[in-house]
Amino acid sequence: MSDFVVSARKYRPASFDTVVGQASIANTLKNAIKSKHLSQAYLFCGPRGVGKTTCARIFAKVLNCSNLTDNIEACGQCESCVSFAENRSFNIHELDAASNNSVDDIRQLIEQVRISPQIGDYSIYIIDEVHMLSQAAFNAFLKTLEEPPKHAIFILATTEKHKIIPTILSRCQIFDFNAISVQDAVDHLQSIAKKEGVNAEPEALNVIAQKADGGMRDALSIFDQVVSFCGTDVTYEKVIENLNVLDYDYYFKLVDDCKNQKVGDVLLTFNEILSNGFDAQNFINGLAAHIRDVMVSKDAATLPLLEVGDAIKKKYQEQAQSTPVTFLYDALALCNECDLSYRTSKNKRLLVELTLIRLAQLTDQKKN
Repeated sequence: MSDFVVSARKYRPASFDTVVGQASIANTLKNAIKSKHLSQAYLFCGPRGVGKTTCARIFAKVLNCSNLTDNIEACGQCESCVSFAENRSFNIHELDAASNNSVDDIRQLIEQVRISPQIGDYSIYIIDEVHMLSQAAFNAFLKTLEEPPKHAIFILATTEKHKIIPTILSRCQIFDFNAISVQDAVDHLQSIAKKEGVNAEPEALNVIAQKADGGMRDALSIFDQVVSFCGTDVTYEKVIENLNVLDYDYYFKLVDDCKNQKVGDVLLTFNEILSNGFDAQNFINGLAAHIRDVMVSKDAATLPLLEVGDAIKKKYQEQAQSTPVTFLYDALALCNECDLSYRTSKNKRLLVELTLIRLAQLTDQKKN
């Protein structure tokens, strides 16, 4: 069998300092350990793939480490740390509530909670996807969560906080995890690429980060897929080909042609995009996002809102300087109108083509 390990597992953070994009939460947990102000229950909530379960495991490991570093990190050498690394720790328990969501599963957990830890000061119970517990299971869990033994700490993780009953929420310290920013994801992917001996263009990694939509785990999975396709040279052209992403150049050309009232060229470009297998609604949404980015590039103060590579950012600035603000406002309104009408339209291609024709006539309307 192959020895390949997916990047999401191979480079999973092992300390608070290596967690991507959650510095404030990591610092809060470290300060709580340092000052010994520990709660009996924590709730980690946020989008998928942003580090909730990873932070729970790191927190659990640090809590039982017998030789903490000056930076409040686990030493990795004591018996508790070694047993955790070898998946044989009796003090850290994980329960997947998605597949263990019945009353009997929670009763079994409650019986286990009474047992004191063998090594270290705490028994930590990590319950993933806690919102999947049944109503009866929540009720059975409530009393233990309200008055647990002193050695027990619960860490609950969920992507859907609104599904958890208020009586559970009121007994937890709640930490809301952020979606990973594009820049944080690009920086992390760049460091992994160097370790793996992969030459990756910043624009290529930027596309991967945007495709991941705020999830670091998704970004790493896409990175593995792209490396399998590209080999050790990950270029922007190969990435958009593999991920079926529409090239920025199409949008830049469309906006320029619309400004210059080249209706025929606009329709031919749209036909080429459809011929390449792209969805018309995704195209019109992408065009709206492009126009928004051009608008953002008009002002130096809002330029940081543009989450693209430096080379692409320069092209946005150049197009912004040559495009009137009124054109951008009207174009954005037309794209939004098209998106809202798309689902109910019987001739979807014609709807998009009419929108593009109207975009190409905006400049002429302003002159008249």
